[in-house]
Amino acid sequence: MPSINHDDHTVSFKIVYCGTPLSGKTSNLQQIHAKLDPNGCSDLVSLSTAQDRTLFFDFLAIEADALPGYKTTFHLYTVPGQVTYNATLQLVLRQADGVVFVADSQMDRQRDNLQSLQSLEANLRMNGSSIDRLPIVLQYNKRDLPNAAPVEYLEYLFNNRPTPFLSFESDARTGRNVLATLNAISQAVLHQFRLRTSPEDAPNELPTEALAA
Repeated sequence: MPSINHDDHTVSFKIVYCGTPLSGKTSNLQQIHAKLDPNGCSDLVSLSTAQDRTLFFDFLAIEADALPGYKTTFHLYTVPGQVTYNATLQLVLRQADGVVFVADSQMDRQRDNLQSLQSLEANLRMNGSSIDRLPIVLQYNKRDLPNAAPVEYLEYLFNNRPTPFLSFESDARTGRNVLATLNAISQAVLHQFRLRTSPEDAPNELPTEALAA
């Protein structure tokens, strides 16, 4: 749930990027950090192994004019995809306001993607949350590769739901739809926040260009 400080007039939201190892989670944050106005975001903190895999998490704080009268910050995290770091995944997911699930589009990674999505669902349940109650955006990454699975197949695997999640095709290495994904999850988080707050405290819709300025 968001952290609200009425004395300082600040509200902070936590968005977590999940997915299999090397699916493109860290590349998303690197592209976001490179594309956004440096005056509106923090340094990118990355803890990685020698093989350049994310070991614990990346963190990026972004300021946006989303809630009138309040300084609004989106804290972006990634978590390790390796099952050996499941405890870290559960810890980082705690109090998350929204999740971006980054799926590797390569055909031979679909079993890994499914296992990662099942792990996400299980860890949310252990944290007292649910994939059905939390804003979720799917990102089908690595669409530029020749062995990318058809989008229709990915939708069948991961988005065959009564109410489908919003999904994007992307190539995080070039930045394709990285900001679109971020804007979508940010708006979904703010929309849920507005529904749960009183009318006088409700935020305005987040302009599409607010995070991309």
